[in-house]
Amino acid sequence: MSNPEVGILMLGTFIFVIMLGFPIAFSLMAMGVGFAFYYFGFRDAPVFALVVRKTFEVMTNETLIPVPLFLFMGYVVERANILDRLFHSIQIAARNVPGALAVATLATCALFATATGIVGAVVTLMGLLAFPAMLKAGYDIKLSSGVVCAGGCLGILIPPSIMLILYGATAGVSPVQLYAGAFFPGLMLAGLYVAYVVIRAWLNPALAPPLPREMTDVPFVQVVRELVTSFLPLAVLVVAVLGAIVFGLATPSEAAAIGALGALILAVAYRDFSVAKLTEAVQLTIRATAMVCWLFVGSAIFSSVFGLLGGQQVIKDVVLALDLSPVQFMILTQVIIFLLGWPLEWTEIIVIFVPIFLPLLHHFGIDPLFWGLLVALNIQTSFLSPPVAMAPFYLKGVAPPQVSINQIFSGVMPFLWIVLVAMVLLYVFPEIGLWLPTYLYR
Repeated sequence: MSNPEVGILMLGTFIFVIMLGFPIAFSLMAMGVGFAFYYFGFRDAPVFALVVRKTFEVMTNETLIPVPLFLFMGYVVERANILDRLFHSIQIAARNVPGALAVATLATCALFATATGIVGAVVTLMGLLAFPAMLKAGYDIKLSSGVVCAGGCLGILIPPSIMLILYGATAGVSPVQLYAGAFFPGLMLAGLYVAYVVIRAWLNPALAPPLPREMTDVPFVQVVRELVTSFLPLAVLVVAVLGAIVFGLATPSEAAAIGALGALILAVAYRDFSVAKLTEAVQLTIRATAMVCWLFVGSAIFSSVFGLLGGQQVIKDVVLALDLSPVQFMILTQVIIFLLGWPLEWTEIIVIFVPIFLPLLHHFGIDPLFWGLLVALNIQTSFLSPPVAMAPFYLKGVAPPQVSINQIFSGVMPFLWIVLVAMVLLYVFPEIGLWLPTYLYR
């Protein structure tokens, strides 16, 4: 068996193993070490030195420093009891809009996802807060499910996204430029979600009945007060953090530290700070950071052995033999990533499959920044498309018993198509993603 054949077998075995439910990071390391020993033998295998070197490289990678800080910021905000105030203020502000509760849910998800970047937390919390409120108001179960799941996934795209940091570290692209580039595509996707909900509610009010008079008859002064005390503080924190990064006032690490401090100040200001909650946030941050770091270690080991065996060269040769145009290559890679989102989560896609395509971008003259923005949009589908579709499963875990997983899956499908529409718009009008980083940095 030749080197490339062993490499392809290695990739296929890894996919089979993770679909059985084994931990991703340790499966990566096991595949790398095991196949290195299998092919090179115990005496000639370079795997021990490789493990040590790659572990050291990941642990000293300065690009990953913002990860624990942004995670800590998100966990503190999540535990500061801000979400219910935020949802209520946006709800009364959008009270006269068709589908007001759904619009308020999407707006809350967008802002809260921006502050936390933790998909599971946003979907779960909104599933406990907004989902019952929509069902109680007579909203359609499928529409309500799709709103919560799709809105909760916006943190994958809208900065400060952890996924963008990981892609930047993998592709060698500046996270600052990725943040600037993802800003308008994120707003575009959230806007498309809102437009879809408003149009559907306007065409068929039975799907999203108008709010009762006691909820809409709110003095303007009260609306302003609610927004100032709940929406404004979190919005200022998010804008300050992102603005400091995008306009070069601070590095991502420095801005993330400012955000973490700001989250603590908000928790104290809302009188929801305690040592127990702080301890829990620190523990969750440590656990999530360790997961990210070991994923990178495992990915580095796997990719290195895969390259030594010639697996990447085989894939490159196959793609080049197809004689594709840049447009065809772009479509092919995005279709593959979309299909991978059905059985896999975004972490496996970013750390394993994205690096396979990165060496080919230069050959086709494709900007890694623009390709990364398309990938970030595409990754939304990995949380929404069955059979894995973690967002629907998060919602099912907190939804009332009468709500079935099939209803939730059916509800997210229109939003899945909206993601694809957003990808087409970004490809046809690349200035949506490239104008801001080009204007600021190039």
